[in-house]
Amino acid sequence: MLAPYNARTMSPSATPIVAIADLSSHVGQDVTVRGWLYNKRSSKNVHFLEMRDGSGIVQAVVFKGNVTPELFALAEGLAQESSLEVVGLVKEHGKIKGTYEIDGKDVRVVAHVARQYPISPKEHGTDFLMDHRHLWLRSKRQHAILRIRHTIIKAVRDFFDGRGFTLVDAPIFTPNACEGTSTLFETDYHGEPAYLTQSGQLYMEAAAAAFGKAYCFGPTFRAEKSKTRRHLAEFWMVEPEVAFLDLEGDMRLGEDFITYIVERVLETRREELKICERDTTFLEKVKTPFPRITYGEAIKILQENGHPEAKVGDDFGGDEETIISNKFDRPLIVHRYPADIKAFYFKRAPEDESLVLNMDILAPEGYGEIIGGGQREDSLERLESAIAHHKLPPEAFEWYLDLRRYGSFPHAGFGLGIERTVSWICGLPHVRETIPFPRMLNRLAP
Repeated sequence: MLAPYNARTMSPSATPIVAIADLSSHVGQDVTVRGWLYNKRSSKNVHFLEMRDGSGIVQAVVFKGNVTPELFALAEGLAQESSLEVVGLVKEHGKIKGTYEIDGKDVRVVAHVARQYPISPKEHGTDFLMDHRHLWLRSKRQHAILRIRHTIIKAVRDFFDGRGFTLVDAPIFTPNACEGTSTLFETDYHGEPAYLTQSGQLYMEAAAAAFGKAYCFGPTFRAEKSKTRRHLAEFWMVEPEVAFLDLEGDMRLGEDFITYIVERVLETRREELKICERDTTFLEKVKTPFPRITYGEAIKILQENGHPEAKVGDDFGGDEETIISNKFDRPLIVHRYPADIKAFYFKRAPEDESLVLNMDILAPEGYGEIIGGGQREDSLERLESAIAHHKLPPEAFEWYLDLRRYGSFPHAGFGLGIERTVSWICGLPHVRETIPFPRMLNRLAP
């Protein structure tokens, strides 16, 4: 019960309390809606109170002749983000099909704002909005983005849970690097060095040996000093790993996975995509199979499209990924990269020992890599040699080598970054809007 309020009182049981998203089921009924004042327009005889409750936004119309003079004056003095209860009759909007409004009969103030709300309809700079991220989340566009993010995360879990995968949580603190030592956040762990995880993959390989098909889903961290629109210091990643899976099967799993996510968003979040002003043309084309090219073929595309200096051995940055993916109308799989530019754990390609059995899936429209993965090295001797070649401390990987000592098996998997996926699906220019509270090179607050 919300009472006592510093305002007029009325029985909270007088009308049913209804979420804005459920108003369509209460047309012709008096209801109570609880929420916050999102916007207000007023004239001499009527106040239009736009109200949000987290499930949606509704307009409550308060006519001067339908309420007491005191209540009409109260509505006139309401400031943006005041907490309210509005009681009134649910009606269909006269002009917009599928939209509902409330013919206001009573308004209760739960709490007035202590000061003027800092985010107004005028234009604000990005730094200002990021400094007020805790409030910016209330805006219509940010609300839509995070609802789409929620749907993507739900689709991730439904996809793997529906295919017999077991969720196995990987640790946040790790004793060793997974992707290389240059992007690690180091911390003191009771007198010993430890690192914030870059990936749960190595642990998922252990889980695959126990469950056959496993995945982890959690935060990961990269300390690279990057200010690009695609990078965050803290981001969320889902990482499946499957026993007895080869590179071909891994690519099929990845393309099925992305297609499933996109179809779910198109099915359930059309309205939110409109709020983001997302042209869904490319999303509609996300169907399997995805086009596949080798790393060598990707180099040729670069050479033929303004980058004659591109050569085998180069890694791809954002600009290169954009040029390559722009040749295709849907996500693209690039596979078999040179071993020298990939992590130690990839299995060498049998047809060419200088290449590894890896794959990246690049999103169209210049959004870059959203999946990276491949087949893991299952030979104990070769894995030991790779660890030595990369100058990694062998003692830190003893447990990982045990996976090859005791019943080694072919296996493959990948990692998908949630934020880059949200950025692509929503059509956002920067990943900072894809996560509630972004952590970037120069931002640790709010």
